[in-house]
Amino acid sequence: MPTLIGRRAVLGALAAPFLAGSAEARPPFRLLKDPQPLLSPPILDEAGTTRKLDDFAGRVMLLNIWATWCPPCREEMPTLDRLQSRLGGADFAVLPLCIDDAGIGRGRRFYDEIGIVDLPLYWAEALRAQLALAFIGLPTTLLIDRQTREIGRLQGPYAWDSEDAVDQIVGAL
Repeated sequence: MPTLIGRRAVLGALAAPFLAGSAEARPPFRLLKDPQPLLSPPILDEAGTTRKLDDFAGRVMLLNIWATWCPPCREEMPTLDRLQSRLGGADFAVLPLCIDDAGIGRGRRFYDEIGIVDLPLYWAEALRAQLALAFIGLPTTLLIDRQTREIGRLQGPYAWDSEDAVDQIVGAL
């Protein structure tokens, strides 16, 4: 027997996404009460040096896993660049981890094309990064404490230079 749905219920369902407010209007991470240890894939820097996450210990990190072929990743990179420019230093760093199959050179061309100036560039093999960091989609961003433990994770793009993001990251320092 078919169920009739009232006009108000339909209109309410259609309006709900607009009434809920923007995802940018809240901090990006639901912080973990129990920080989780992380495995590290081999991470290549532009000088050709292979690193691990432990090499960055001692400061809070925003690890952003991205690829040049991912439209949301491309859109959020300037916000990560501005975040690094604003907060980057001895206590905090953005660690953008490119997983393009073509290697780190493709990431560099993309940085140059859109004017990224303050972000370092790192690369890892996609499969090794996915297995070590247990992510499914791109972009995925992890907030990592000074002991290289995960304290927050967000799947999907975000305006990383927003006040909500900056306030939450500063609070983690």
